[in-house]
Amino acid sequence: MDLYGALRPLIFRLDPETAHNLAFLLGEGACLLPLLPQAQPPASLRCQALGLDFPTPLGLAAGLDKGATLLPLWQSLGFGHVEIGTVTPRPQPGNPKPRLFRFPEAGLILNRMGFNSEGAEVVAARLKRRPAGLVVGGNLGKNKETPEAQALDDYRAAYRLIAPEVDYIALNVSSPNTPGLRNLQAPEALKPLLTGMLALRQELGLERQPLLLKLAPDLAPEDLDAIVEVAVASGISGLIATNTTLDRGVVPEPLRARVEARGAGGLSGVPLKKKAREVRLRILQALDGRLPLVACGGLGSPEDVLTALADGAALTQIYSALIFEGPGLVDRIHQGLA
Repeated sequence: MDLYGALRPLIFRLDPETAHNLAFLLGEGACLLPLLPQAQPPASLRCQALGLDFPTPLGLAAGLDKGATLLPLWQSLGFGHVEIGTVTPRPQPGNPKPRLFRFPEAGLILNRMGFNSEGAEVVAARLKRRPAGLVVGGNLGKNKETPEAQALDDYRAAYRLIAPEVDYIALNVSSPNTPGLRNLQAPEALKPLLTGMLALRQELGLERQPLLLKLAPDLAPEDLDAIVEVAVASGISGLIATNTTLDRGVVPEPLRARVEARGAGGLSGVPLKKKAREVRLRILQALDGRLPLVACGGLGSPEDVLTALADGAALTQIYSALIFEGPGLVDRIHQGLA
């Protein structure tokens, strides 16, 4: 019996953030089980990317497990990697509630969480107890009150604590819910940010650890091309595309007024799929094989993942589809891939 399917109507009657917190409370209990059942992805799905070995190209995107609290659970479901965060250097509560909204009829989530984070020190301490054998990435962001001009200081502060405890780092400069953050994607702001982070990576003796950049889906094609050139020239390890979108045009017309009535925030899920793929294809064309790309945004089925991999992505990540479909989705995607 699909337990999640049976509970889903009850879960979806709750406020989304209340449901999230309840699910995490239950998940933390599951992680304490002495013998948590372990899903084994088909051996044929093993792959290499970013200089790392992955049991499957399917991972969990950043945003769901912000504090690295459920790593044993994600491993038990069979994810090939988990990207925790976004982690900010100092604790912050995020934006005022309500800040998370579901639209199940469209497989759509609207969020304006605003980097709610326990802070890098707390998360780093938890990562020291991470389960063996799971590839873990750390997604980093700046604190809301930090001016753009001082963003590098925030990323470096978080990196010093988180990087030694994870397998790769992703710099989040593309969330729409922290004022001014997306301005860091502009080439003139991006160059010094990447230079500073790579210098710190070398200083800490972590040169072999992949450093990735996560991009927004709302950039103009010519801006994407410029960012790709900056990224390649900098010497970072790869790109993740995409984050959530501010474009309400992706929402089906009958639902658009309801979504707009909920106010600001980024959109994820099924309606993002087409736009995210167009952006990835543009990035892949500009990259021309010079850096690997991790596909994220609107993926939710074996077909979606296969398409992203066939397009040229090295790895894939899901998030919103897991909320609507439940944990069984991971195995269904793996069986479809196999």
